[in-house]
Amino acid sequence: MLRVGLTGGIATGKSTVGMMFIELGCHLIDADRITHELFQPGQPVYESVVQAFGDRILASDGRIDRKILGEIVFSDPQARSKLNALVHPAVIQRQREWLNEMEAKDPGGIGIVDAALMIEVGTYKNYDKVIVVTCRPEIQKQRLRARSRLSDEEIEARIRSQMSLEEKTKHADFVIDSSGDLAQTRRQVAEVNSKLREFAANTSRTRRP
Repeated sequence: MLRVGLTGGIATGKSTVGMMFIELGCHLIDADRITHELFQPGQPVYESVVQAFGDRILASDGRIDRKILGEIVFSDPQARSKLNALVHPAVIQRQREWLNEMEAKDPGGIGIVDAALMIEVGTYKNYDKVIVVTCRPEIQKQRLRARSRLSDEEIEARIRSQMSLEEKTKHADFVIDSSGDLAQTRRQVAEVNSKLREFAANTSRTRRP
């Protein structure tokens, strides 16, 4: 199975692109969804994060309020590093388990891991191919503003907290620009999917015992 990393900046359209790959028959797991699961009360990661950041990050029902936690870590690089150290190992382990499960089910298929920080933390090196989703800066800010209640200052802080899109694309095998309409993005996804299918076929042949 071809192992593919999908990444990009916040609000660049990465999740939309991921859904398009699923529609084309690829398998995909979302690192953010894994984090949601790890943040459930009773999970070891939940306990570690609450211990590290205190009850101030908890909502009234005892769950981690990701908005409050986000306000803390996106304005404090040290806090962000602390959170990443607590969460990323468990996320990476779950991604590895999922890829192995998918490979057992579909040896000639394409398994995609959708993760925002794979280049920052270096896990992009674990994949056969890396896709970076980009868009124009003004569109990125517009999308983030539309989907959140963040102020302009908070939006700028969140974008600055991540590696620049220009730097991310240096590590990409494929770049998909989602600045246009969905049809334009879908055409790019289809082109990349065709190339990935070719790589998957070759990978499957070379890995046969």
